[in-house]
Amino acid sequence: MITRLSRLFLRTLRDDPADADVPSHKLLVRAGYVRRVAPGVYSWLPLGLRVLRRVEDVVRQEMDVMGAQEISLPALLPRDPYETTNRWTEYGDALFRLQDRKGADYLLGPTHEELFALTVKGEYNSYKDLPVILYQIQTKYRDEERPRAGILRGREFIMKDSYSFDLDEDGLKASYDAHREAYQRIFDRLRVKYVIVAATSGAMGGSASEEFLADSPVGEDTYVRCVESGYAANVEAVITPAPAPLPLEGQPEAVVHDTPDTPTIATLVDWANSAGIAEQFGRPVTAADTLKNVMVKLRHPDGKSEIVGIGVPGDREVDDKRLGAAVEPAEVELLTEADFAANPFLVKGYIGPKALQANGVRYLVDPRVGTGTSWITGADAKGKHVVGLVAGRDFTPDGTIEAAEVRDGDPSPDGRGPLVASRGIEIGHIFQLGQKYTNAFDVDVLGENGKPVRLTMGSYGIGVSRMVAVIAEQQHDDKGLRWPAEIAPYDVHVVIANKDDAARAGAEEVVAGLHAHGLDVLFDDRTASPGVKFKDAELLGMPLILVVGRGWADGKVELRDRFTGESEELPADSAVATVVSRVRG
Repeated sequence: MITRLSRLFLRTLRDDPADADVPSHKLLVRAGYVRRVAPGVYSWLPLGLRVLRRVEDVVRQEMDVMGAQEISLPALLPRDPYETTNRWTEYGDALFRLQDRKGADYLLGPTHEELFALTVKGEYNSYKDLPVILYQIQTKYRDEERPRAGILRGREFIMKDSYSFDLDEDGLKASYDAHREAYQRIFDRLRVKYVIVAATSGAMGGSASEEFLADSPVGEDTYVRCVESGYAANVEAVITPAPAPLPLEGQPEAVVHDTPDTPTIATLVDWANSAGIAEQFGRPVTAADTLKNVMVKLRHPDGKSEIVGIGVPGDREVDDKRLGAAVEPAEVELLTEADFAANPFLVKGYIGPKALQANGVRYLVDPRVGTGTSWITGADAKGKHVVGLVAGRDFTPDGTIEAAEVRDGDPSPDGRGPLVASRGIEIGHIFQLGQKYTNAFDVDVLGENGKPVRLTMGSYGIGVSRMVAVIAEQQHDDKGLRWPAEIAPYDVHVVIANKDDAARAGAEEVVAGLHAHGLDVLFDDRTASPGVKFKDAELLGMPLILVVGRGWADGKVELRDRFTGESEELPADSAVATVVSRVRG
């Protein structure tokens, strides 16, 4: 196939778009691959669509190889199935809801567990039909509160979602492992640098789940790993090692102190070290000796709100993502001034666990706040704190919660070394769902013994459109995009760098030769200056750039490798053969 740049629906931009804050967003817009329509909604122009379709092809090939079968379900879905699983409400504001002209409720599908379960229920009734893996590559919709980074985090996006149906847990594990291996082949073919980390299941439900995260400083996901053991997890899934219980006997009694003007942890620590508290500890008091009580309001799917206290060591902040994952499907809100006014026992800067529990407020603590640990914390009165408040003696939490930030150097949950934190972009997520959805819809088949068998499910997603941005994010340089050959829009970009008729005729000859060998060629036949053409070639990012210019008269052309930046002079009469050999490797 030959595409002439003079006819291609393309306009490159010299300046970055004003709303772009990450390299992939800037480059994909500047290079004319995508265009913004609305916040989180983008059009795919010819070059972008070619990359997208090639990513789809890689995904489709590996899914087919593992024995999955492709189907296509609607994106416009009725409310009833999602009401049955309670996800109509659990998804909260992230769900696009709408009504038809008769007032019936619908949604734009964010994911399709319900519909796949119902589809299998409607078609299969015998154990002989199982196992089966079905998948689709389809547009999904989520009403992101803050869409950002172009197609990295949009409201409309393309995803491959597949679902396995098995007779038992062993079958589920086999399907899960097959997907895990297929995903590794996909990402290796796409030349993506990634890690596999333990993850939470969230609104999807189920037991085990893992995320595939592309390594990137612009990623919204923080993950940690232990170099010594190989442990890796999204911070939302990190389990804090709890200290062994300490004896309660013999610990000093808790004492309330006047602590004027100490509403923050820093001012409280300064007071403690200046008031002689350090002598009681036998060392200087630090923020880690204090208990910070953070108040939040949870909005549950049924619409009810609940004020909850979160206790964490004072040297740590509450991580919003970890907190959100810990309380799903509830949503976290900040307390308003009206909430404080309605609950006068909540004394800002001096909140302690005793008043919370005395007033029926659920109090959840970090696992480090174990039995026998002693703390400096609020005494529930302005200008007062209590020293020596012991967990398990002076207060008993209602439970633990993983909400505190995870930091570099924290001990790995497996006890085999410290954690190191990095940033990543989620590109895939695999779940062992179990029977959450098959129970909801009574998805049974007749077993070998003639009795009903409840099927068990797995769910597996890859962000296909997001993958385009991820590759652009990881592979670009200061000149522009650099596409791996597997998904580049074209195999080679041919540039006429001279206006004389001989060079133009030579370029036409070379392009025809490449086409005859089955290569996809982007041919810059414009009358623009060589400088403009070279800049566009670097920006567009084809893996090979063949330049036909002044050297043609001497029987020479230039071949540039977009990844290595190296260039070489080739005999014109062997240029086609050389390029074909490079492409087919």
